[in-house]
Amino acid sequence: MGLDIRIPIGSLFVILGALLAGYGLLGNPALYRRSLGIDINLWWGAVLLAFGLAMLALAWRAAAARARASRKAGAAASP
Repeated sequence: MGLDIRIPIGSLFVILGALLAGYGLLGNPALYRRSLGIDINLWWGAVLLAFGLAMLALAWRAAAARARASRKAGAAASP
């Protein structure tokens, strides 16, 4: 099977994380006075972005391992 669920999930988290981190970076700093100056949008955007990139890296690593295994199986089958 060629469908790896980590690719769409990782892509979704990367997009949402980038949007949230961008809003945190470009947003009005006065919004964060009530939260003791902590830019929660920036921090959670970074967390979502890191998680999405990790999911995409795992999907890429699994695809590379499948490709190596199929090449190895193909080489073993040919005399």
